Amino acid sequence: MPWRVITTEPDALGESPFWRADEGRLYWVDIAGRALLRMAPESGAVQRWPLPSEPGCAAPVRTAAGRPGGWVIALRDGVYRARTWAGALECIARLPYDSATQRANDGKCDALGRLWVGTVHEPTDGGPRLPLAALYCVDARAGGSSSGVRVDRVLEGATTSNGLAWSPDQRTLYWADTPTHRIQAFAVEPGATSLGAPRTLHEFAPKPRGWRSGQDDYGGRPDGACVDVEGAYWCALYEGARVLRLTPAGDVLAELPIPAQCPTMPCLGGPDGRTLFVTTARKGRPAEELARYPQSGHVFATRVAVPGLPVAAFVMAE
Repeated sequence: MPWRVITTEPDALGESPFWRADEGRLYWVDIAGRALLRMAPESGAVQRWPLPSEPGCAAPVRTAAGRPGGWVIALRDGVYRARTWAGALECIARLPYDSATQRANDGKCDALGRLWVGTVHEPTDGGPRLPLAALYCVDARAGGSSSGVRVDRVLEGATTSNGLAWSPDQRTLYWADTPTHRIQAFAVEPGATSLGAPRTLHEFAPKPRGWRSGQDDYGGRPDGACVDVEGAYWCALYEGARVLRLTPAGDVLAELPIPAQCPTMPCLGGPDGRTLFVTTARKGRPAEELARYPQSGHVFATRVAVPGLPVAAFVMAE
């Protein structure tokens, strides 16, 4: 099926898309543009919520009683909750890192309502990225204030945490440290934060030294991901201009070229769950690439055969 561009204005760095079936809306963040966005695809109207710093990811909130409770957003310096759209931001957790050199990145909630959020290390002196980033689990089920929120460091020693997703039975966690070009799969018990020994789901060829955009000898590196009801893992390949669908064993089921060099994250949604949405990036990309892919930064959509899983909400006591 062909790709459709569903937004009229590009994002600098689109990420973290999710579909809210109760609203019939797609949500995503523009990290570099410091905004949370939402749209109803039928109308095409996009609402943009400016934020005080870069949002790595976002998710809906529901209360322990099952009521809608707004949104949770991982900003550069902490995890925040807003009860209404564009409403006041309440910090519910500070993650244990230096926000001058790290920020929140890819993340989503598990079926129990805990937010798993990774970080990215951003050196400010032009030096190499250091393995100081990590993956955290934020659990607010015991209380709504910062004193009632638990933060566990699950994985560490990364530079760019990405590719987070779970199998439909929640017993396999997928994750990637993007510069390694490797997606890993971990056994995990539901409710636990400790992970089993990783296995390599899929490893991609490294970026050739001196590679320039437009050359065809590089397939990209793993960025954001999602899982469908059959347990297949959908992954965006940053700088690879493609999205892959992998089996739980890591075999390639489908490869979907996309007219943007830097797809960032897929999600499945729409009324029947069979629309594949993909965010993309344009910030910092060379002019010749943007001339070749002028729709970079937009959100793309296409139809697929297998539906996705409903978005999991962040659970708070109230």
